[in-house]
Amino acid sequence: MARSRSTDTSAPAGKAGRGPAGGAPGRSTGATAVSSSKTGKVGKDGKPKVKRLAKLKSQAGMIRQAYTLTYRNDPKLPWIMLIAFVVVAAAVELFGLLVFSSPFLFLPIAVLLGLLAALIVFGRRAQGSAYRQVEGQPGAASWVLEGMRGDWRVSSGVAGTREFDALHRVLGRPGIVLVGEGTPQRVRGLIAQEKRRIAKVVGDTPIYDVVVGDGEGEVPLKKLSTHVMKLPRNLSGAEVNALSKRMSALGGSRMPVPGGPLPGGRQMSVSQRQVRRR
Repeated sequence: MARSRSTDTSAPAGKAGRGPAGGAPGRSTGATAVSSSKTGKVGKDGKPKVKRLAKLKSQAGMIRQAYTLTYRNDPKLPWIMLIAFVVVAAAVELFGLLVFSSPFLFLPIAVLLGLLAALIVFGRRAQGSAYRQVEGQPGAASWVLEGMRGDWRVSSGVAGTREFDALHRVLGRPGIVLVGEGTPQRVRGLIAQEKRRIAKVVGDTPIYDVVVGDGEGEVPLKKLSTHVMKLPRNLSGAEVNALSKRMSALGGSRMPVPGGPLPGGRQMSVSQRQVRRR
């Protein structure tokens, strides 16, 4: 007699009731989608992207606070901005009237250029006001150096004295820049000691020394960043990285130098950010 096959079907072994291989259950997939939609887009650094509108609001708030702080120290600011706007806008309108015989053709351009001139004047006055407030205070040079644009590795307070003389070390494409602030005689002694200390590590890397001050052979604080950034480029990016690794063995700050003076309390941070973007 032929055997009869059982009509009962056996339950699938192994991954019973599960979804496709490598996938998660349907309920958890939906939860993941909902959570990712709530967090929003993520940037390359892994942090949620900030919307443009939020950025504009933040920048507008910073500019408003910077204007308020600058106006306290420079009451002539609004009048100077108004004069810059009127002069530039009138010049553009006069050009359009004389060349094209149309006073309305260049009106939008005149307004935009006038606003641009007023903003440039505001930025310069705000920068000058910030420098006047920090000049002569301990850590002023460090504050300026840390605000420079580009790849600059600043080590603040690598040496100093009890009289608040300080020496800062800057590593960049020109090589190594030693910046001292305080009494020139004591600062030059700090620079000489630091040169001897780093000579075995840096090899043939150029070493520049700068003394901040208003005397002969010194660099004023307001011109410090421009002076350093105009130094010749002697190293490539790879050489800067290699030199940075060798310099890390020397350590960083050896004295408690403030990272940046904050005259006027918390409000100074606004002008500081304005200067650093320039």
